Amino acid sequence: MQENLMMYEKYKKTSVETISPGRLLVMLFDGAINSVQKAMEDIDQQRVAEAHKHMVRAQNIILELRNTLNMDYSVSAPLWELYDYIYRELVEANIHKDRLVLEKILPFLTELRQTWQEAARLAGPGSAAREQNLFLNIMG
Repeated sequence: MQENLMMYEKYKKTSVETISPGRLLVMLFDGAINSVQKAMEDIDQQRVAEAHKHMVRAQNIILELRNTLNMDYSVSAPLWELYDYIYRELVEANIHKDRLVLEKILPFLTELRQTWQEAARLAGPGSAAREQNLFLNIMG
């Protein structure tokens, strides 16, 4: 059993290390969106501890996205501000367990996810180097 767990962890690590930067960004947004949706359900069901856990997970994802931006690019400053806004709203929602705040930021997360997914698509499936340059330049 222990050996299977170790092999699974190695597989997960390798999968993350070999995934394209664009796909990784989309996956991060999937995680943030999923966490916000779960937190909304938890708030509805008055599961305060679970709601907190899911909002902290979303906060951590947004912080990582914000803190890894390469500020040498003009698109980075507005992205930083948007990520910062989303983060502050997540903190506010977490403090008050406010579903309405989560409903307000969910469209931003969804739109950002779609934007990064489209950027990855435009970089082209056979152009891993081009995609990596695009995302690494913006994300630092």
